[in-house]
Amino acid sequence: MPSERQAYVYVQLPGTLDTVPAALLKVEQLRDGTYVGRFRYGDRYLERKDAVAFDSFQLPLGDTVQEFTKLKGIPGAVRDAGPDAWGRRVIEHKLQRSPRDLEEIDYLLNGPQDGAGNLSVGATLDAPKAGRRHNRTHQLADLIEAAEAIEEGKRVPVHILEQLEPGTSMGGARPKATIEDGNRLWLGKFPGKGDRCNLQRVEYATSELARRCGITVCNSRLESVAGHEALMVERFDREHTEGGYLRFGLVSGLTMLDCEDSHVDRVRWSYPLLADELRRWSDKPDGDRVELFRRVVFNAAVTNNDDHPRNHAVLRTKRGWLLTPAYDLVPAPLVSLERRDLAMTIGTYGRTASIYNLLSQCEQFGLTTEAARKEIENVVTTVHTWREHFRACGVSAKDIEYMAQAFLPECFFFEKPPEE
Repeated sequence: MPSERQAYVYVQLPGTLDTVPAALLKVEQLRDGTYVGRFRYGDRYLERKDAVAFDSFQLPLGDTVQEFTKLKGIPGAVRDAGPDAWGRRVIEHKLQRSPRDLEEIDYLLNGPQDGAGNLSVGATLDAPKAGRRHNRTHQLADLIEAAEAIEEGKRVPVHILEQLEPGTSMGGARPKATIEDGNRLWLGKFPGKGDRCNLQRVEYATSELARRCGITVCNSRLESVAGHEALMVERFDREHTEGGYLRFGLVSGLTMLDCEDSHVDRVRWSYPLLADELRRWSDKPDGDRVELFRRVVFNAAVTNNDDHPRNHAVLRTKRGWLLTPAYDLVPAPLVSLERRDLAMTIGTYGRTASIYNLLSQCEQFGLTTEAARKEIENVVTTVHTWREHFRACGVSAKDIEYMAQAFLPECFFFEKPPEE
């Protein structure tokens, strides 16, 4: 039989610590198994002078009921506040239920109070009070141990499991938790069971290499914990103030592109389309589009092929919506020398990570061919130094050799497509 579930969506108002109920989401599963979500802002919220739209384009302020069928009926901006792949595993572990027994709204209702951006979700009209204290660095050993147990399918003590709150939508499938340190919030990323190298140190070195290429990246550092290393990535969607943390709105590239997680919708996983969206969304569209192009070049140069739309986002800052710092930059040591693909379309020749494709639609990023070539040249010059840079960042000789095939493969430098 058709069923309907509902959830209230709360927002922390810009520049304040006040979290208020803002909207009601009802999700109905139809007889054919598809879902329809119906979203409406609340009248009392709309009466507020400080009310803000979650998404100015898909969820503008107004009293109409808006319907959604993608993402199993969940509006993109609301889904962005939900748990990531790792967070979903934590929820399944807490509820002792398998993914087939849970609906999307279950993940939202059991998701993080402190998820990405300024939205949260609950079952009652009243917005939740301030939650538990954030984890501290001295708890890292317990958190890493708990993450390992979840990966191995073992039960985790309740008092530890409560600390391992489902993660934000930034950071993907890797084990992680939010940590407070020095009046800042950090995303602690832990070793994974299947890691073939010290990915925390590799990701740190790659992020710093991107910074040297002129790319804006998250602040990060490494913490040694009981024989392990945790990568600490500063959360850019939070700012400490007296009494707590200000939260900034966040919308992922997936939401901006109005597409699904599934590869079925991959036709819209596109950098040129995302650059077009930045012209609508960003308060610095010219600068942000050039920054996006620089990131595409870097991803191609280091074979970061996990660059899916959720790994890009815009943030509602005091100056308006802006492209967030880059995150989740991890090389993939592929062996193919003839062709490398990224997760998203780069240009006229699809996802192919070669110079001819990088240049093919550079005007979408506001760049002439000459200017685009200069951006490529600058990135390549810096990436050429990756070995010395990785050594300086403490990456082991073994891990450097393991990662070597990711950097500047021969096919990156192709100036013409193979058929030409």
